[in-house]
Amino acid sequence: MSEPGEGKVEAPEGAPIEGAEGREAAYERFIWDNLRSNYVGNFVHGMLGMTGFRLINAPTFLPAYLHLVSGSNTVVGLGLALQQVGGIISPLLAGSSIEHRSKVMPAAVLLGSLARMAILGMALAGWFLKDRALVVTLLMFIFLFGVFMGAQRVAFSMLMAKVIPVRLRGRLQAWRNAVGGLIAALLAYGSGKYLIGANVLGNGYSTTFVLAFILTSAGLWFLQHQIREPEPPTMRTPSKLRDRIKDLPALISADHAYGWFLLVQMFAASARIATPFYILFVAERMHVDGAVLGLLSLAFLGADTVSNIVWGYLGDRTGFRLVLMLSIGAWIASTVMLMTLNQPVAVFLAFFGLGAAQAGYMMASQTMILEFGHRDDLAMRIAISATAEGITATLGPLLGGAVADLMGYSVVFGASLGLLASALILLIVVVRDPRGRQTPV
Repeated sequence: MSEPGEGKVEAPEGAPIEGAEGREAAYERFIWDNLRSNYVGNFVHGMLGMTGFRLINAPTFLPAYLHLVSGSNTVVGLGLALQQVGGIISPLLAGSSIEHRSKVMPAAVLLGSLARMAILGMALAGWFLKDRALVVTLLMFIFLFGVFMGAQRVAFSMLMAKVIPVRLRGRLQAWRNAVGGLIAALLAYGSGKYLIGANVLGNGYSTTFVLAFILTSAGLWFLQHQIREPEPPTMRTPSKLRDRIKDLPALISADHAYGWFLLVQMFAASARIATPFYILFVAERMHVDGAVLGLLSLAFLGADTVSNIVWGYLGDRTGFRLVLMLSIGAWIASTVMLMTLNQPVAVFLAFFGLGAAQAGYMMASQTMILEFGHRDDLAMRIAISATAEGITATLGPLLGGAVADLMGYSVVFGASLGLLASALILLIVVVRDPRGRQTPV
């Protein structure tokens, strides 16, 4: 088989095809010839990466730790806001620097490594710093974590779009998230009960963060050595970031369905105003120790194991618009349950529902984005969505912390419900599913 770009390849039927059609045929053949290796690479990386990152991003450990060392809801909100601030500009920088490169893997490894170093920094801060210095350093590393997570989201989404055919992406994410979710749920329960509860190595939270660092690093190492990445048949010419930013309005307006989808993402991201306060709201109404923290983390993360199989296969079968609708609806229902029911079993089920809903939302939003528009604009389309989510998700938690201190958690949850309802209405009324009408991705 000729390499992409040589101008003459064998078509699947055996007849030679010239020029652009030949490069497309070679690109498609490369994808299918290397699908097994690339599928395994994405699965293992996603499984281990999701396992570690869920320990950091779950609405239990990090908010509880920030509250423990600061005693302030505002600092908890500030932490999540800083994480989102970090992800505002970095996706655009990553997108503009990656979209003209024939290989994405070097950038993915660099950005992924930096995100993992931020987790290690959080762990070391807990062991070596105290009081104000600890709070400030934690906030700094949370910000850096957001910076590199925003950038790596573009790189890894691009990489998956290059090597996994569109109708296999849902089941890949389903199984890797399910297995990763199972491991993360068990680790969360064990970390809460045995590491944090027993204050292992002098700081159970730091020990948990080191565990997350090890798992995510192992996944990145495996991906780097397993993936066989094709060179795309077409690429954009390099351009300056400010020129690409000027192109963004035209890129959004070129596909009205994508423009409305972007607005849905912004509303849903804003609804995360309540996320860091779920566990603190529960702590006001019942005793929360390390074992309870682990149990609720198990509920939230274990929901991935159960729900991702359903979300992934449903998305492959029907398109991910339906998954997005169902997950936002479940998010609303679970928030109402958490607000209105006080029994421990109901709280467990509410956290389970929140975990399943947010797993579905993340899978649907990050997969749908790959199906809009043309392949050559994919990097910037991913970057636009990540940046838009970052902007709207930044002020939410910061304001949420102040509102929680002044007016209580119920007001914060009410605002979250209003934003989720707005997102669901837009999704039902005006967003069309891109499945079946996309150009090459």
